[in-house]
Order: sequence, then C-alpha cells, then structure tokens
Amino acid sequence: QVQLAESGGGLVQLGGSLTLSCAASTRTFSTYTMAWFRQAPGKERDFVAGMPWGDKNTFYADSVKGRCTISRDNAKNTVYLQINSLKDDDTAVYYCAADRSVWAGVRSRDYDYWGQGTQVTVSS
Repeated sequence: QVQLAESGGGLVQLGGSLTLSCAASTRTFSTYTMAWFRQAPGKERDFVAGMPWGDKNTFYADSVKGRCTISRDNAKNTVYLQINSLKDDDTAVYYCAADRSVWAGVRSRDYDYWGQGTQVTVSS
C-alpha cells in the first residue's frame, strides 16, 4: 500500500501562482506513475498532469497546458504541481494519484492510490 499526502492548497489570488506537493510513503517511488487530478463541486474528477516512472515526459490537460508544471523528486518521494496564472476555473480539490504501471494515463479509474485531496480556491 502507498499512502499519499498532499499539501500546499489554500486561497490564492486570481492570476497568482501555487505549488502543491504530494509526499508518498514508499521507497520505490521512482517506479510509480504520478499524477494530479482535480474535482470541482458537482463535476467529475479530471486529469490535470502526470509523469510516467523512469521517464522525463510530462502530460497535461489542455485546460492547464502552458501554465502548469509537474515535477518529481525521487530522492524525496515527492511530486509537485505548479500552476501559474490561476483562473476561477482552477478552483477545485486537487488530488495526487499513483499507480505501478509505467504510464497509467488520464483516467482516474486507472490509478490505484489516492491522497485525501487539498482544496485550492482562486479568489478575485
């Protein structure tokens, strides 16, 4: 079992930036696909960004492409999500997800491990 713990959420100004962190409780962190999803009230949980294991490739949803960066520090068992130029539509609960497959893709049902989520609220 892998436990994931997100941090870094909160109230952020419109147009501002935010960095979320997710710490994983596994010594084989480097062999997991890591991803971020988000869920706004009344909506489905959507893919935001992801990184396969053993790979420098990154994948982003169209809604955040160009203003979002996912990165991982395998030595710290941590994955990060930086979002710039925050918009109202970025308000959601952000979830960290992990899976043992090389690349789990963009569907939430394909990820085995989830954090509890951290709320991000963009305020104007």
